[in-house]
Amino acid sequence: MGTEEKSMQERSERQETRNFTTQSALEATPSQSPDGGYGWVCATASAVTNGHSWGLNSAYAVFLAYYLDNDVFPGSSPIQYAFIGVLETASLVIASCATQLWHLFLTQGLLFGAGVGLLIPTAAVVPQWFTAKRSLASGISLSGAGLGGAVYSLAAGAMISSLGLNWAFRILSIIAFTINSSCIFLIRDRNTGIGINQGTFHITLFKRCEYQLLIGFGILTMLGYFILIFSLADYAMSIGLNSSQSSLIAALFNFGQAIGRPLVGYFSDSAGRMNISSLMTLLAGILPLVVWVNAKDYRVLFFFAISEGLVAGSFWATISPLMAEVVGVVDASSGLNMMWLALVLPSTFSAPIALLIVSETKSYLGAQLLTGLAYVAAAICMILLRGWKVTSNEVTAVLERDNNNAQNTEDAIGSYLRRDHSSQTKVAIYGRACGSKCRV
Repeated sequence: MGTEEKSMQERSERQETRNFTTQSALEATPSQSPDGGYGWVCATASAVTNGHSWGLNSAYAVFLAYYLDNDVFPGSSPIQYAFIGVLETASLVIASCATQLWHLFLTQGLLFGAGVGLLIPTAAVVPQWFTAKRSLASGISLSGAGLGGAVYSLAAGAMISSLGLNWAFRILSIIAFTINSSCIFLIRDRNTGIGINQGTFHITLFKRCEYQLLIGFGILTMLGYFILIFSLADYAMSIGLNSSQSSLIAALFNFGQAIGRPLVGYFSDSAGRMNISSLMTLLAGILPLVVWVNAKDYRVLFFFAISEGLVAGSFWATISPLMAEVVGVVDASSGLNMMWLALVLPSTFSAPIALLIVSETKSYLGAQLLTGLAYVAAAICMILLRGWKVTSNEVTAVLERDNNNAQNTEDAIGSYLRRDHSSQTKVAIYGRACGSKCRV
């Protein structure tokens, strides 16, 4: 290549890497994120809302165990029950009048799911108010789901025993409506102030490998997570525990999440969000493979439920901050919208798949292995994403040294690798980044 051609290529690369505002620069702007203030009100209100939406969703494990144990709708299979997972309030009220299984599909399944789905956007609001404390705030807001799940798992079991199934539905619906309708009015977004891209789907994000890895991380995590949420109470009964003990096992799992999510958020802010996320997800995969498969009595299952709860829900504590790091604060809402859509399939079919395995093999071993391996695969996705982040940080340092800015990180990495004349291959560079000790 001639001197003139080299000069033209260099000018092209510099033009390609111009006018890029890095994520660190965005977060450093005080006017963009106050790192608290009214954000704590939003985080608290979001935590309470999650407690009375996702908490109720987690309590379905108690209802599922009751349906299976008492043959409430004769002739119904475990697979059919597994597909049943603020409209949320209406769903519980109408479910109290159900006389056939298909009534539950429409109420406790479809209608309840739509209600919870409409409350999910609160997860994208909290990160807008924070920078350094973003993961901690997200962890606190999502801890409500764990605490609500623990409370509602115990409360639902007690209500069913003392008041009957129908009145349990009605009381839960009244509580959900009163609390959620009050908290929603307290949550405020900062879309206008920081120029959030409010488009529902920013499809071009799927062209970015880092976003694909984050989507893969979410899908695989949910595959294991929903098996745990909906199977632990039934598994407890399958090894001979009574209904009170099975309700307590489900509650302990959710209580572990209530503690674990804020802790994951706190340490993520200091030790690195991708570092903590990959570590906790890997641990969430190891525990089912080592402990759950050997949990044949109440004490071991007790230990597994609370220890797995500490790490199994780390996805919810870190996904909003991770999305902001991967795609930027401006596109975080759009990225999360597509993430929720991608999670529909694993969230819908994970529990039915697990119960199908159980019914076919007459054992929970297959479901336990699927849970553990799904989390391990999710951890691998996060480790690869971590490698991308480390590489992008190195690229940023090189570009700053050369007084260049990149139009986007992916182009910058490509430019960086093209200019690398050492003997290292692209795979070697990326592998070294995945195994580095950087704080990311």
